[in-house]
Amino acid sequence: MQPFERKPSYDIHDLVEIVRLLRAPGGCPWDIEQTHASLRSGLIEETYETVDAIDKGSAAMLKEELGDVLLQVVFHAQIETENSVFDFDDVCDGICKKLLYRHPHVFSAQEDGIKTPEQVLEKWDKLKDAEKDIHTAAQDIAAVPAALPALMRARKVLKRAARHGFTWPDAADALPDLEEELAELRQAMQYPQDKETLAAEYGDVLLSLTNLGRLLDLEAEQALTDATARFAARLQKVEQEILAQGSQMEERSPEELLAAWEAAK
Repeated sequence: MQPFERKPSYDIHDLVEIVRLLRAPGGCPWDIEQTHASLRSGLIEETYETVDAIDKGSAAMLKEELGDVLLQVVFHAQIETENSVFDFDDVCDGICKKLLYRHPHVFSAQEDGIKTPEQVLEKWDKLKDAEKDIHTAAQDIAAVPAALPALMRARKVLKRAARHGFTWPDAADALPDLEEELAELRQAMQYPQDKETLAAEYGDVLLSLTNLGRLLDLEAEQALTDATARFAARLQKVEQEILAQGSQMEERSPEELLAAWEAAK
């Protein structure tokens, strides 16, 4: 049994100590064997659960999920503490210094004329580039994390390319590119056995659509999420109607299902 004083309430120092004890000899066998790699999927999952809490507008759920994300941060920091590389205080020190550096309009006596959110983001990007020694378009794009969800990463890459002048003037100008990519996909579909070419052309269509969304100030990731939710709700309506008629969806022909789909609009 690990020694730990029970209290009416706890703070961040208690959380750091609890995680240390969980990882220490005599602690939890599961926690002791965890690594950065083994915790990777958990960090992603907890982040998405936090986003779900935000979308649902639940303060109680948000508080719980933020705690789960914080546990992930403390856990990763504890692993590096054991490796004598850095600890949780170093993580806090780093983010504090970053915030101070990237908000000179708030924390610096020098007036730099930043008054709008747009000016803040522009200054943030410039300071970030200087901090990370980014000077070229290739360096800027290479800095986009490869582990991001594909649509989100595509939008970031396209946005950074646009920062360096590589972009269509507006959404209307981007439409012919999308139509060209669709034509190439149709051509590739004539040879379905060539999966490599088919996948490449399909990917080009997705990228072109993502770029169109960026020019329309739309988030491809969110747009697809919303479209999927609408699809699921409409399919549920179709199924309910078919069940009310005394049959299963699997018993209906594709033509009947499409007719029911149209009727569910």
